[in-house]
Amino acid sequence: MARTRTAARLLAGAVMITPLLMAASPAAAGPGNGPRACLDHDGATVEEARVDEAAVKEILERSGFDAPVREFTAALCKARTQRAAEALVERHGERLWRSAVDRVQDKGKGKGPKAGSLSAGDDRPLYWARLSMTGALNNWSPGFALSEEARADLVARMERSSRGYSSLEKPARKGVTRIVVTGFDPFRLDNDIRQGNPSGAAALALDGTRVETGAGTVVIETAMFPVRWRDFTDGIVEEALLPAYTGRTTADAVITVSQGRAGRFDLEAYNGAWRAGSPDNEMAGTPEQVPVPRGVPTVRPQPQWTESTLPHDAVIAAWTGVFPVYDNTQVTEIPAGSDQQVARPDGPTEGSTARSGGGGNYLSNEIAYRNTLLRDGFGSGIPAGHVHTPILSFGGDNTDAVSDPVFEQNRTAIVDQVAAIVEVIANETVGD
Repeated sequence: MARTRTAARLLAGAVMITPLLMAASPAAAGPGNGPRACLDHDGATVEEARVDEAAVKEILERSGFDAPVREFTAALCKARTQRAAEALVERHGERLWRSAVDRVQDKGKGKGPKAGSLSAGDDRPLYWARLSMTGALNNWSPGFALSEEARADLVARMERSSRGYSSLEKPARKGVTRIVVTGFDPFRLDNDIRQGNPSGAAALALDGTRVETGAGTVVIETAMFPVRWRDFTDGIVEEALLPAYTGRTTADAVITVSQGRAGRFDLEAYNGAWRAGSPDNEMAGTPEQVPVPRGVPTVRPQPQWTESTLPHDAVIAAWTGVFPVYDNTQVTEIPAGSDQQVARPDGPTEGSTARSGGGGNYLSNEIAYRNTLLRDGFGSGIPAGHVHTPILSFGGDNTDAVSDPVFEQNRTAIVDQVAAIVEVIANETVGD
């Protein structure tokens, strides 16, 4: 397998994280958009191959995000050196993220690609445009020698620059309180290629926004994460979130968000050190203990459980929106001295082995575990934890349209409630 590589980051002056290695599985299809004159390497991933689906093309065309894909592919075909390719990847990746944020926040009134007939609040154009661009990189046959390691580095640069991570590295202005909120890509796309993810839509809607509190202004910085086990194994969460804990760009709270159960929000109290290995967006997965990258300050030995330090009581007591909000304390564990799994409604027991956190044992639980493990490893007292949103569904009679009024209304309601929850947390944080 070809693998992508992200450069190791210096952490807290002397600590170093191991490089991110992002695998690229072979697939026959190309990126599906833009010129193909230089795209005959045939190296797209399982995830990238889906961009040839009709629904995906419609999402890109109706959002105007087919244009940046074409522009990137045309520029890539003209690149004559690796350095030139690196520069254009960084430029187009940053532009893609900013265009997606501008489109959501401007409601299609002029910033970023044209609004088109797809609603401005949609997270899917960013996801499919990014995959089209990384697919172009994996299928690219340049006019110069390009090693698989160099190609992998280009893909990693595109991933990182188009997910908002660079904004998390910028030092906060003096006296500014900052909260980090993260979302996820769409997933389970082989069940329904049209799916979006309200956590991703919320991240786009909140990036760079401000919350005015009685004690000052809070700035929200956001980022998006892939639904791929390999990226988590290789340290993408740690690389992106470490600046929030290192002191140079310290955040005042780190809130990870993902899509959870139907009709409710869950504040996940406990996170487990176990991944069940359910198929991700590349149809890959292996059951195992959550692997923590070497070189990252953490708790040793690796704990089976971490806890949320978000102000659950305050969030639940506040009116944040139409969906009920629950403090979810349930876990599944193997008790000490036993070999049988047991569901516990009120959290883990002493010495137990994790099998499922409140947020399950998929990537939602894992990002919550990794984030709170970083918090504990740095000895940080800032609020950190996970919020699960309701499932975003289409109208009952919609079996093929890429959008409908029910889908749009529910996404708006979920995103607005995420914003309200973050505002409660911001007020509690600044108040402290």
